[in-house]
Amino acid sequence: MNPGELIVILIVIIPAVSIIFYKLRIQYASVTAGIIDLILTVLLYFYKPLPDIFFIDNITIIFILMVLSIYVLSLLYSPAYLKGTKMGIRKNNYYMLIDLFAVSMLFTLVINNYGLMWVGIEATTISSALLLIAKKTDASLEATWRYIVIVSAGVAFAFFSVILIYYSLGTLQVSTAIISHVHSKMIVVAVAIALIGFGTKVGVFPVHTWLPDAHSEAPSPVSAMFSGVLLPTALYVLYRVYEIAPIRELYVWFAVVSIVAASIFLGYQTRYKRMFAYSTMENMNLALLGFAVGGTFGVIGAVLLLISHSFGKAGAFYSSGNILRFTGKSKIFDIGGIYRSMPVTSSSLLLSSLAVTGAPPFGTFFGEFLIFAGLLQEHQYAAFIIVAIAVATAFISMNYNVSSMLFHGSSDYKEENRMMPAISLFSSIVPIVIGIVYMVMYSAMV
Repeated sequence: MNPGELIVILIVIIPAVSIIFYKLRIQYASVTAGIIDLILTVLLYFYKPLPDIFFIDNITIIFILMVLSIYVLSLLYSPAYLKGTKMGIRKNNYYMLIDLFAVSMLFTLVINNYGLMWVGIEATTISSALLLIAKKTDASLEATWRYIVIVSAGVAFAFFSVILIYYSLGTLQVSTAIISHVHSKMIVVAVAIALIGFGTKVGVFPVHTWLPDAHSEAPSPVSAMFSGVLLPTALYVLYRVYEIAPIRELYVWFAVVSIVAASIFLGYQTRYKRMFAYSTMENMNLALLGFAVGGTFGVIGAVLLLISHSFGKAGAFYSSGNILRFTGKSKIFDIGGIYRSMPVTSSSLLLSSLAVTGAPPFGTFFGEFLIFAGLLQEHQYAAFIIVAIAVATAFISMNYNVSSMLFHGSSDYKEENRMMPAISLFSSIVPIVIGIVYMVMYSAMV
């Protein structure tokens, strides 16, 4: 076993090992596991294993860093959040499920087999569904039921696409399949079916309907993991399938229609968590559009968008958790004038809203810019115009609502602790840092 393989095994196993401390201080063990994994992932950049059991490239490492970063931030955010939130499961069970949720995503990202990737995606459904139902309210029960039924149906289609991949290529090894250059009718059908199968978990229209319910009813740290890293993990798998036989027009126009639908749905939401859920749908399909367009602009733009969005959207849901926790209100127009009484939460909400809608100098802006450049480079002018209008619409809708929550009227609500606002603010600042780093690197290359 070479050092790279050992590092990958440790990255996947260490969060699961923290469950040993179930009856002690599992939350501290989980945070420690996440931090150790982040260090190991940096080492993995220098010790990538050869494609065999695992398939690791630079894109994989970025996705692993995304998962681990939001995993650690959600763990740090959770203790203060849980103190004032009525939960239907024991605290230790909550942390154990988050650990298993992270393990299933990490396994999905590193394994070099489409069949086992499918198993990993299915495992994320089990652990995340149990977290979604944690509040045990009628709304969370209904959201969980919809999530399980719709996603399971989608995963069934994904399984069928995996079968067709094996039938066409005689292998399920990712590293072999993506360089096979086989474009038979059967493999094209497999890649097309994967768009609906794995796309269900990504939030592709019209199989997205579980998404707003799940994100709005889950505990806020879980919502952050849903939006920030679960959907990107599913998108990673879909991208690896797409690499076998890129059917650009199908993927591009499914992404375009999904972006338009998300921008429309986002515009008439009355609850802020549902609004952010539809924003996630928009961003995931923008990234899908980047991967579908391909080339340097498309792929780099998609990756830059995803990593910036993961922190920005986590910050949005942490901020939403603060507001819900401190005010007890979930509707946009029941909240007003909180910028004076809740300054840190207000700052994080504003920054995260700007981040996920692609305002400069956030990393999401540069990601979207590169994706648009990729569309022009590939002469996708109709898609360019339609998506530009949809993105502008989503930007106006979300920031109008957030501005109303921050500056319209007055309130006497208070931030009852420092930890939750601090984490939400930190998470919402990271996309700015990513954007600045990208500008510096780009300037240096030019």
